[in-house]
Amino acid sequence: MNMAAIYQETSEQLSYEEIVAKHMPLVKRVAYHLMARMPNSVQLDDLIQAGMIGLLEALQNYDASKGASFETYARIRIRGSMIDEVRRGDWTPRSVYHKARRLAEAMRTVENREQRAARDEEVAAELGLDLPSYYKILADTNGCHVLSYDDLSADGWVSDEDDEQDGPLPELQKDLFKEGLSTAISSLPEREQMVLSLYYDNEFNLREIGEVLGVSEARICQIHAQALTRLRSKMSDWVGDEDD
Repeated sequence: MNMAAIYQETSEQLSYEEIVAKHMPLVKRVAYHLMARMPNSVQLDDLIQAGMIGLLEALQNYDASKGASFETYARIRIRGSMIDEVRRGDWTPRSVYHKARRLAEAMRTVENREQRAARDEEVAAELGLDLPSYYKILADTNGCHVLSYDDLSADGWVSDEDDEQDGPLPELQKDLFKEGLSTAISSLPEREQMVLSLYYDNEFNLREIGEVLGVSEARICQIHAQALTRLRSKMSDWVGDEDD
């Protein structure tokens, strides 16, 4: 374990236990940020416990020569450990994945027909729903999409088998996927792009984003879910059929 590099990073001569305690607030921040996207069955304490494992792994594996600060590296490991815990728990019922797929298909149908971004009421009508029912499904599916731009292999967006292959093909597939995702994001309505940027890049929570945009937290949740549904429809070639 490269403890000397971590001591230098903190500019203090700290014990192992003190370094863990120093970064405990980071674990909690990441956990609270992810909780906004999780189903009710996911417990905050479970995320924090998984995050602590990620922090300990970061302490053991951090290499200052790679250029990243310890906090940046630790955040990645903490978040990854929490996401792994959620995936292992299989928290989301398959029926919710089925709803997410139906939403994406309806949105794609409307946008192909209208040649522009689909409006809420148009997608609802395509599904034969009123707006309150449509928003309820959006809320139900919000947590089953993606946890971050770097975790799109979850939920069947990219085949898990790709991560197990060696050679240039998997890397090429990842590069093409990221290129396609970037293009899809840039084509989203401006407000949806802003919500995604504030949530993922700036790590604002939904309440804070609502304050920035002058709308309720519930409305931000809807916009966020709609943006991910729209991305799912645009990236349909990469999306698996989870409900099969």
